[in-house]
Amino acid sequence: MAAAAGLEKALVEAIARCEKSVVAIARVRKEPVGEMPTFEFRPDAFGRRMLPAAAPQPADPDFVPNEYGTGVVVDARGLILTAYHVLGEQSEYYVTTHERKVYRARIKGADPRSDLAVLTIDAVGLAPMAFGDAAELKKGQIVITLGNPYAIARDGQVSAGWGIVANLARKAPPTPDESDPTGKQTLHHFGTLIQTDARLNLGTSGGPLLSLKGQMVGLTVALAATAGYESAAGYAIPVDQTFRRVVDTLKQGREVEYGFLGIQPVNLSPQEMLAGQRGMRVDRVVPGAPAARFGLKGDDIITAVNDQPIYDADGLVLEVGKLPVEAAARLSVVRGGRPRTLEVTLAKYPVRGKKIITEPAPAWRGMRVDYATALLEADLRARTGWSFADEGVLVAEVQDDTPAFAAGIRRGMLISHVGRTAVRTPREFHAAVGTKNGPVQLRIVGDADNPLRTVAAGS
Repeated sequence: MAAAAGLEKALVEAIARCEKSVVAIARVRKEPVGEMPTFEFRPDAFGRRMLPAAAPQPADPDFVPNEYGTGVVVDARGLILTAYHVLGEQSEYYVTTHERKVYRARIKGADPRSDLAVLTIDAVGLAPMAFGDAAELKKGQIVITLGNPYAIARDGQVSAGWGIVANLARKAPPTPDESDPTGKQTLHHFGTLIQTDARLNLGTSGGPLLSLKGQMVGLTVALAATAGYESAAGYAIPVDQTFRRVVDTLKQGREVEYGFLGIQPVNLSPQEMLAGQRGMRVDRVVPGAPAARFGLKGDDIITAVNDQPIYDADGLVLEVGKLPVEAAARLSVVRGGRPRTLEVTLAKYPVRGKKIITEPAPAWRGMRVDYATALLEADLRARTGWSFADEGVLVAEVQDDTPAFAAGIRRGMLISHVGRTAVRTPREFHAAVGTKNGPVQLRIVGDADNPLRTVAAGS
């Protein structure tokens, strides 16, 4: 009994400490112009069906949203972390806090590859959630969930559940579509997730997974039910170094960038694995991508990234994908039976899906540049005619009636030089133009008739 009482006490204290940092999220789709709203019939005191004079509004206690989720306070000044898949097109968002206050929310930043998003509300004095470290988790450890199942916590009083850590480093089930036949759109499809047997009903996505210390060690995101079975495995994104980097970036409204190596990885053959070989094979090296520039070759076997062992192709994608742009990746490689080490500086991964950025990178004289690898190789060729082998920075945006536009700079162009200085990354581009106050000459790749464009001074 003493052990049970001690566990009960730990659960109660952890929930009490953390529930004030968890909110209910209502997603309300915007009604198309001319479409009539639907009203819910309710009985009066005598059992007669009556139509309300007006539909309940999101701040009304009687309002029941069709779509809902959970969020976690990550800044006292009104920043709420949730899962990206809680969001949707043409929608409005309402957040109800533990104090039963309802706020209209706006999206501060959203990143499809991490499945994370941050909302902002006009509130102060909120209680941010304390983050723990998912690296310390072990199978069998007791964890707590707080969430908004079936919108039952729309008054801000979130529901609690508990279970154990069933497994670690699990892969999200693939969801193939026309844009990505592999169905692996996020990092979590390659093996990041915490699996728990805690009950995670619809609406708990975006809520915290807590340790008994009252620290958030994961963000609940998904259910994976098998056809013919009622039970499902619950998953949570681990609070680790990558998670913290993404959340810090989204809190600022900036774009989350991921490292890109530029290879086609394949698994080793069953015979090679039975013989004790570990790693994955390089099937193809993309011309002009970092792998090619730093000496990686087809048929190389990569066994580790920054001393983290690699067991298959998914493991390579995950370890590289967790690193930021321009990070140094130290690859342990076996070539022709002999081990060697290659140091590769990563470019930018072309993220699929819609990113929401409210604080974009600064423009220079009306234009913004990006890494050429920010587009998929096929998209780069289709939109611009260039490939990764053409060195330079991609013109991502040009604003009308600006010096860049007047100089003939257009979206999709590739800039190889600022004056006589070669540029390959946005950082190099801004370093080169930052020292110039007057007109600046840019060299455009592939324009034989007019390769030089002079951008006048101005904002």
